[in-house]
Amino acid sequence: MRQVVLDTETTGLEVRQGHRLVEIACVELVERRLTGRHYQTYLNPDRAIDEGARLVTGIEDAFLLDKPRFAQVVDEFLGFIDGAELVIHNASFDIGFLDAELARLDGGYGTIGDRCSVLDTLALARERYPGQRNSLDALCKRLGVDNSRRDLHGGLIDAQLLADVYLAMTSGQAGFELGFDTAAEPRDAVALAPVVLRERPRVRRATAEESLLHEQRLDALDQSAAERQSVWRRLD
Repeated sequence: MRQVVLDTETTGLEVRQGHRLVEIACVELVERRLTGRHYQTYLNPDRAIDEGARLVTGIEDAFLLDKPRFAQVVDEFLGFIDGAELVIHNASFDIGFLDAELARLDGGYGTIGDRCSVLDTLALARERYPGQRNSLDALCKRLGVDNSRRDLHGGLIDAQLLADVYLAMTSGQAGFELGFDTAAEPRDAVALAPVVLRERPRVRRATAEESLLHEQRLDALDQSAAERQSVWRRLD
Protein backbone atom coordinates (compact mmCIF):
# COMPACT_ATOMS: atom_id res chain seq x y z
CA MET A 1 0.00 0.00 0.00
CA ARG A 2 1.34 3.43 -0.95
CA GLN A 3 0.66 6.36 1.36
CA VAL A 4 1.76 9.98 1.19
CA VAL A 5 1.97 11.97 4.41
CA LEU A 6 1.17 15.57 3.52
CA ASP A 7 1.38 18.96 5.21
CA THR A 8 0.84 22.49 3.93
CA GLU A 9 1.58 26.00 5.14
CA THR A 10 -0.67 28.92 4.19
CA THR A 11 -0.96 32.70 4.29
CA GLY A 12 -3.78 32.44 6.84
CA LEU A 13 -6.41 30.18 8.30
CA GLU A 14 -9.47 30.86 6.13
CA VAL A 15 -9.46 29.65 2.54
CA ARG A 16 -12.82 31.39 2.06
CA GLN A 17 -11.10 34.71 2.70
CA GLY A 18 -8.76 34.14 -0.23
CA HIS A 19 -5.79 32.79 1.69
CA ARG A 20 -3.34 30.72 -0.33
CA LEU A 21 -0.76 27.97 -0.02
CA VAL A 22 2.86 28.94 0.59
CA GLU A 23 4.33 25.45 1.05
CA ILE A 24 3.44 21.85 0.19
CA ALA A 25 5.45 18.98 1.68
CA CYS A 26 5.01 15.21 1.38
CA VAL A 27 6.87 12.07 2.42
CA GLU A 28 6.17 8.62 0.97
CA LEU A 29 5.32 5.41 2.82
CA VAL A 30 5.10 2.03 1.09
CA GLU A 31 3.82 -0.87 3.19
CA ARG A 32 4.23 1.34 6.28
CA ARG A 33 7.90 2.03 5.60
CA LEU A 34 9.44 5.39 4.78
CA THR A 35 10.98 5.14 1.33
CA GLY A 36 13.10 8.29 1.47
CA ARG A 37 11.13 9.84 -1.40
CA HIS A 38 9.63 13.22 -0.68
CA TYR A 39 8.17 16.23 -2.44
CA GLN A 40 8.49 19.78 -1.16
CA THR A 41 8.02 23.21 -2.68
CA TYR A 42 7.46 26.77 -1.54
CA LEU A 43 4.92 28.82 -3.48
CA ASN A 44 4.41 32.46 -4.37
CA PRO A 45 0.85 33.14 -3.14
CA ASP A 46 0.49 36.54 -4.84
CA ARG A 47 -0.68 38.03 -1.57
CA ALA A 48 0.70 38.95 1.84
CA ILE A 49 1.04 36.47 4.70
CA ASP A 50 -1.00 37.24 7.81
CA GLU A 51 1.11 38.23 10.79
CA GLY A 52 -0.14 35.25 12.79
CA ALA A 53 0.83 32.81 10.04
CA ARG A 54 4.24 34.45 9.66
CA LEU A 55 4.94 34.06 13.37
CA VAL A 56 3.98 30.38 13.25
CA THR A 57 5.85 29.42 10.09
CA GLY A 58 8.74 31.89 10.06
CA ILE A 59 8.12 32.42 6.32
CA GLU A 60 8.47 36.01 5.12
CA ASP A 61 6.76 37.60 2.11
CA ALA A 62 10.09 38.55 0.54
CA PHE A 63 11.28 34.93 0.68
CA LEU A 64 8.39 33.83 -1.55
CA LEU A 65 8.75 36.44 -4.30
CA ASP A 66 10.93 34.27 -6.55
CA LYS A 67 9.15 30.99 -5.78
CA PRO A 68 6.96 29.23 -8.36
CA ARG A 69 3.20 29.66 -8.44
CA PHE A 70 0.93 26.68 -7.89
CA ALA A 71 0.12 26.45 -11.60
CA GLN A 72 3.81 25.89 -12.35
CA VAL A 73 4.16 22.90 -10.01
CA VAL A 74 0.68 21.33 -10.12
CA ASP A 75 1.55 18.51 -12.55
CA GLU A 76 4.66 17.50 -10.61
CA PHE A 77 2.77 17.62 -7.30
CA LEU A 78 -0.21 15.61 -8.56
CA GLY A 79 2.15 13.09 -10.14
CA PHE A 80 3.70 12.48 -6.71
CA ILE A 81 0.42 11.94 -4.85
CA ASP A 82 -1.70 10.34 -7.60
CA GLY A 83 -3.35 7.10 -6.48
CA ALA A 84 -1.95 7.19 -2.94
CA GLU A 85 -3.77 7.37 0.37
CA LEU A 86 -3.03 10.79 1.82
CA VAL A 87 -2.28 10.90 5.55
CA ILE A 88 -3.03 14.40 6.85
CA HIS A 89 -3.54 15.92 10.30
CA ASN A 90 -6.79 17.92 10.24
CA ALA A 91 -7.28 16.92 6.61
CA SER A 92 -10.21 19.23 5.85
CA PHE A 93 -7.90 22.25 6.25
CA ASP A 94 -5.20 21.09 3.81
CA ILE A 95 -7.63 19.54 1.32
CA GLY A 96 -9.70 22.74 1.33
CA PHE A 97 -6.67 24.81 0.33
CA LEU A 98 -5.47 22.30 -2.26
CA ASP A 99 -8.91 22.05 -3.86
CA ALA A 100 -9.17 25.85 -3.94
CA GLU A 101 -5.84 26.06 -5.79
CA LEU A 102 -6.95 23.39 -8.27
CA ALA A 103 -10.23 25.23 -8.86
CA ARG A 104 -8.32 28.35 -9.89
CA LEU A 105 -6.73 26.49 -12.81
CA ASP A 106 -8.22 25.97 -16.26
CA GLY A 107 -6.95 22.45 -16.82
CA GLY A 108 -9.92 20.55 -15.42
CA TYR A 109 -7.85 19.06 -12.60
CA GLY A 110 -10.88 18.22 -10.47
CA THR A 111 -10.34 17.74 -6.75
CA ILE A 112 -7.87 15.88 -4.57
CA GLY A 113 -10.63 13.40 -3.75
CA ASP A 114 -10.79 12.43 -7.43
CA ARG A 115 -7.21 11.16 -7.22
CA CYS A 116 -6.59 10.04 -3.65
CA SER A 117 -8.26 8.65 -0.58
CA VAL A 118 -7.62 10.57 2.63
CA LEU A 119 -6.90 9.43 6.20
CA ASP A 120 -7.31 12.17 8.81
CA THR A 121 -4.95 11.50 11.72
CA LEU A 122 -6.71 14.12 13.86
CA ALA A 123 -9.98 12.17 13.61
CA LEU A 124 -8.06 8.96 14.32
CA ALA A 125 -6.38 10.49 17.37
CA ARG A 126 -9.68 11.82 18.75
CA GLU A 127 -11.13 8.32 18.46
CA ARG A 128 -8.16 6.70 20.18
CA TYR A 129 -7.52 9.38 22.81
CA PRO A 130 -10.90 10.95 23.60
CA GLY A 131 -10.83 13.95 25.89
CA GLN A 132 -7.11 14.57 25.36
CA ARG A 133 -5.21 17.15 23.36
CA ASN A 134 -4.44 15.78 19.92
CA SER A 135 -2.30 18.42 18.26
CA LEU A 136 0.80 17.17 16.47
CA ASP A 137 3.01 18.34 19.34
CA ALA A 138 0.76 16.64 21.92
CA LEU A 139 0.81 13.38 19.95
CA CYS A 140 4.60 13.52 19.60
CA LYS A 141 4.90 13.81 23.38
CA ARG A 142 2.34 11.06 24.03
CA LEU A 143 3.88 8.62 21.56
CA GLY A 144 7.54 9.36 22.26
CA VAL A 145 8.30 11.02 18.90
CA ASP A 146 11.20 13.48 19.09
CA ASN A 147 9.97 16.88 17.88
CA SER A 148 12.84 18.95 19.25
CA ARG A 149 13.59 20.28 15.74
CA ARG A 150 10.10 21.82 15.49
CA ASP A 151 10.92 25.35 16.66
CA LEU A 152 8.66 26.68 13.88
CA HIS A 153 6.05 24.98 11.75
CA GLY A 154 7.66 23.82 8.52
CA GLY A 155 5.91 21.65 5.97
CA LEU A 156 8.59 19.00 5.48
CA ILE A 157 9.48 18.72 9.17
CA ASP A 158 5.79 18.42 10.07
CA ALA A 159 5.20 15.79 7.37
CA GLN A 160 8.12 13.73 8.67
CA LEU A 161 6.90 14.05 12.26
CA LEU A 162 3.37 13.15 11.25
CA ALA A 163 4.67 10.04 9.48
CA ASP A 164 6.37 8.96 12.73
CA VAL A 165 3.26 9.76 14.77
CA TYR A 166 0.98 7.88 12.37
CA LEU A 167 3.19 4.78 12.41
CA ALA A 168 3.41 4.86 16.20
CA MET A 169 -0.31 5.46 16.63
CA THR A 170 -1.28 2.57 14.33
CA SER A 171 1.45 0.10 15.31
CA GLY A 172 -0.85 -1.87 17.62
CA GLN A 173 1.42 -1.24 20.62
CA ALA A 174 -0.96 1.26 22.14
CA GLY A 175 -3.73 -1.27 22.71
CA PHE A 176 -4.80 -2.66 26.04
CA GLU A 177 -3.42 -6.17 25.54
CA LEU A 178 0.00 -5.18 26.92
CA GLY A 179 1.67 -8.10 25.19
CA PHE A 180 0.04 -10.80 27.30
CA ASP A 181 -1.00 -14.00 25.58
CA THR A 182 -4.29 -14.78 27.29
CA ALA A 183 -4.58 -18.13 25.54
CA ALA A 184 -1.37 -19.47 27.08
CA GLU A 185 -1.23 -20.80 30.59
CA PRO A 186 1.85 -19.95 32.69
CA ARG A 187 4.21 -22.88 33.15
CA ASP A 188 4.36 -22.70 36.91
CA ALA A 189 0.84 -21.56 37.60
CA VAL A 190 -0.25 -21.95 41.19
CA ALA A 191 -3.91 -22.53 41.97
CA LEU A 192 -4.99 -20.01 44.59
CA ALA A 193 -7.81 -20.67 46.97
CA PRO A 194 -10.69 -18.18 46.75
CA VAL A 195 -10.68 -15.43 49.34
CA VAL A 196 -13.66 -15.60 51.67
CA LEU A 197 -14.64 -12.38 53.43
CA ARG A 198 -15.40 -12.98 57.09
CA GLU A 199 -16.59 -9.44 57.77
CA ARG A 200 -18.42 -6.81 55.77
CA PRO A 201 -15.89 -4.33 54.33
CA ARG A 202 -15.88 -0.90 55.94
CA VAL A 203 -16.66 2.00 53.60
CA ARG A 204 -14.80 5.21 54.33
CA ARG A 205 -16.65 8.33 53.18
CA ALA A 206 -14.81 11.40 51.94
CA THR A 207 -14.86 14.42 54.18
CA ALA A 208 -16.23 17.75 52.94
CA GLU A 209 -12.68 19.06 52.59
CA GLU A 210 -11.62 15.99 50.56
CA SER A 211 -14.69 16.35 48.30
CA LEU A 212 -13.83 20.00 47.64
CA LEU A 213 -10.23 19.12 46.74
CA HIS A 214 -11.54 16.37 44.43
CA GLU A 215 -13.80 18.84 42.57
CA GLN A 216 -10.95 21.35 42.22
CA ARG A 217 -8.74 18.65 40.74
CA LEU A 218 -11.46 17.66 38.25
CA ASP A 219 -11.87 21.33 37.23
CA ALA A 220 -8.14 21.52 36.49
CA LEU A 221 -8.31 18.34 34.40
CA ASP A 222 -11.28 19.74 32.46
CA GLN A 223 -9.26 22.83 31.58
CA SER A 224 -6.26 20.80 30.42
CA ALA A 225 -8.49 18.56 28.30
CA ALA A 226 -9.49 21.66 26.29
CA GLU A 227 -11.74 19.90 23.80
CA ARG A 228 -14.22 18.35 26.22
CA GLN A 229 -14.63 17.11 29.75
CA SER A 230 -11.82 15.02 31.14
CA VAL A 231 -12.41 11.28 31.23
CA TRP A 232 -12.46 11.41 35.05
CA ARG A 233 -15.30 13.93 35.03
CA ARG A 234 -17.35 11.67 32.75
CA LEU A 235 -16.76 8.75 35.13
CA ASP A 236 -17.35 10.79 38.27
